[in-house]
Amino acid sequence: MSRHLQCRHRIMVDIPIDQAFTLFTPAGEELWVEGWAPRYIQPADGRTEAGMVFSTGAGDEITHWLLADFDRAAHRSRYVRCTPASRMTVVEVQCRAVDATRTAVEVSYTLTALNDAGAAAIAAFERGFVAMMDGWAARIAAKRDTLLAAAIR
Repeated sequence: MSRHLQCRHRIMVDIPIDQAFTLFTPAGEELWVEGWAPRYIQPADGRTEAGMVFSTGAGDEITHWLLADFDRAAHRSRYVRCTPASRMTVVEVQCRAVDATRTAVEVSYTLTALNDAGAAAIAAFERGFVAMMDGWAARIAAKRDTLLAAAIR
């Protein structure tokens, strides 16, 4: 089993770039990712900014996140996340305008196993990565009008 994986995939969303980028913040994902419920640690109000810390999941899948880099003007962010029972991950999001109403969103994951459980998790992640990403595009498309109207912190 692989103990390290780098993968990248691009999706298209029919949403202008500034709004599309906010959908890939912790608060923005609350609007379209079923079950996504970050517990904000710093800042406690969940305001998206470099250095923010939050956690997700439970049990062996509890994951601690740090927003290491956040550049709203460049539409780029980088998260470092640790699932202590199994793996470390870096998640990068880069949005690019296709035109005034469409955005290309490139998401990359770099995962490193901390143990055999992590290697198994990485193998499962690799098998489902493209489908997961394409599912994100489909969920955003299904909620497009609601998402365009949302104000995200």
